Amino acid sequence: MRNIAHTPSYRLCLLLLFCSLFLFSKTASWPFAAWRRISDKPVISPQGDGWRSAGTFNPAVILHDGKFVMLYRAQDKHGTSRLGYAESSDGVHFTSRPEPVLSPETDYEKNGGVEDPRLVRMGDTYYLTYTGYNKKEAQLCLASSRDLIHWDRKGVILPAYRGHWNVGWTKSGAIVPEKIDGKYWMYFLGTSADKTDQMGLAYSTNLIHWDEATNAPVLPRRPGQFDSRVVEPGPPPILTPQGIVLLYNAADDKLVYRTAVAVFDRKDPRKVISRSDKPIFVPEKKWEKAGQVPNVVFVEGMVRQGNRYLFYYGAADKYVGVAESPAIP
Repeated sequence: MRNIAHTPSYRLCLLLLFCSLFLFSKTASWPFAAWRRISDKPVISPQGDGWRSAGTFNPAVILHDGKFVMLYRAQDKHGTSRLGYAESSDGVHFTSRPEPVLSPETDYEKNGGVEDPRLVRMGDTYYLTYTGYNKKEAQLCLASSRDLIHWDRKGVILPAYRGHWNVGWTKSGAIVPEKIDGKYWMYFLGTSADKTDQMGLAYSTNLIHWDEATNAPVLPRRPGQFDSRVVEPGPPPILTPQGIVLLYNAADDKLVYRTAVAVFDRKDPRKVISRSDKPIFVPEKKWEKAGQVPNVVFVEGMVRQGNRYLFYYGAADKYVGVAESPAIP
């Protein structure tokens, strides 16, 4: 009798089974499934010839009083950025306020602006991390608010050119929404000595004063892969029993931006459990491939509503798009 265990078809079946189990084990801790765009057009686009005429992109989104509230980066024709405010009842159709809610005022913001917001709620207070840019350096800053309209600046929380490994600018603060081991934790972007942008980790006891938690990037770039040039945190991560699930924005050597996922240990935010082998979301639409910066999808906003997640992203540094995914129990 022929031993089926030694046949090529049997070995192929075993290989496919192993690969599927391996893939499942890496994605089982993700609380969402595959993404799909729920609007063929941008949900926010440039308007007029004033403060939001050149680009409206890179949004933070959060639920507030039953509505979707978006803070988005708006750029004028001189390149100065401000934060616009928009509301929606369904997460797709937004109405914007006619004036920005945060404009450059301080020395670390003037002439360049306030950029790339992330939002997290702690108790009854909203905390906004954003990039302050004065055309000399970009630095990670913090502000707080009770109503998402009036903001109290807390200043620069991670200065440029300092740190254990960062030798350049600081950006992109994704704060873990709960304390771990008695501390607040935040994933951020820094520039390493080889001039690539990689992900760091900082901790704080009061959300104002932050210290780096590692001596090297917590999520380094991977040469030759889709995240070879930039590894940048997206929205505040999702806490699950299996780990800290963080969406990140990845760029290759050609600066094509795609979305990926990393999972960190629930008890130790420094420890990487798994990481995407391939991106989960890529530029496809014409308005994602052509704009101020071509071939960019850059997720910064995420909301869970019932049994679905909504993901908000900047497209080509000009527009805001939205995708959704079923929530996995």
